[in-house]
Amino acid sequence: MPRPDFAPDTHPLEVIRWALREYPDLAMPSAFNLNGVVLIDLAARAGYSGEVLFVDTALHFRETLETRDRLAQRYPRLSFVTLSAGLEPDERYASDPDACCAARKVAPLSTYLQARAPSALLNARSRDQASTRANLGFLEEGSRVRINPLAYWDRATLEAYAREQELPVNPLYWDGFLSVGCWPCTRAVRPGEDARAGRWAGRGKTECGLWVGDRSL
Repeated sequence: MPRPDFAPDTHPLEVIRWALREYPDLAMPSAFNLNGVVLIDLAARAGYSGEVLFVDTALHFRETLETRDRLAQRYPRLSFVTLSAGLEPDERYASDPDACCAARKVAPLSTYLQARAPSALLNARSRDQASTRANLGFLEEGSRVRINPLAYWDRATLEAYAREQELPVNPLYWDGFLSVGCWPCTRAVRPGEDARAGRWAGRGKTECGLWVGDRSL
């Protein structure tokens, strides 16, 4: 299938509307960070009425779970699906964070997507979140197409949109948690750091494994 040649200044709504036409079975994973909340709102405006997938690792901040619930109330046409590996909290995050992410986060979503088999995923990543995402484009090939409508929106643009639309952003964001993951592995971002610097700080880890390479996701 030929891919559109979207210019970097293409509005995310245009990308999402194209995605809905080309991939009507697509699904949208979300961690309910700023990017995720903005994407959910844009997708709803574009006519998306499918699934929003959230992996409950059993180690999330209370504020993250409350944000999920507020979003589910705000967007009743969307289907909010919570996935879980069914694991009790433990301290593997300290000894082997890669294994912890693989078991608690990657495995539940991978299993669900293999069964559900959507042809594409609507993703909230953007270039300015981290140096590892600096070359991100609107479209990524893989075992299924990954569509990144917010690829070229910076943090100021995302914040302005969230305020304009009065979106229920995770309150931790405004306290400096620019990317919120599990509570043992997330801290507030310091001045001058990129948005994901507070994730697994000091552990030589920048990604949970969901979007690295051509995995089963």
